Amino acid sequence: MKNTEDQFEVLRKLQKKPNSSQRQLASSLGFSLGKLNYCLNALKDKGLIKIENFTKNPKKLNYIYVLTPKGISEKTKLTINYMKKKMKEYDELKKELD
Repeated sequence: MKNTEDQFEVLRKLQKKPNSSQRQLASSLGFSLGKLNYCLNALKDKGLIKIENFTKNPKKLNYIYVLTPKGISEKTKLTINYMKKKMKEYDELKKELD
């Protein structure tokens, strides 16, 4: 389950800032670079993102991460599941307090 949550967080970040560096993404997610790289490759293998090269200047190579239509659909599904889970947790906590 944790892997799905990690992928959901990566998809959310990529949709907001598709041209972030891996170092920036890893830092904002609290992931190691290795973990982020693993998640990015898994998302790419599933067809949820495309990783495209672009060059800002001749000396530096960067990437842009683009959610595919399948990736957008999966992110939506994960968002709904995440919200259902949080609503269930809220209801359980509310019952405990009553």
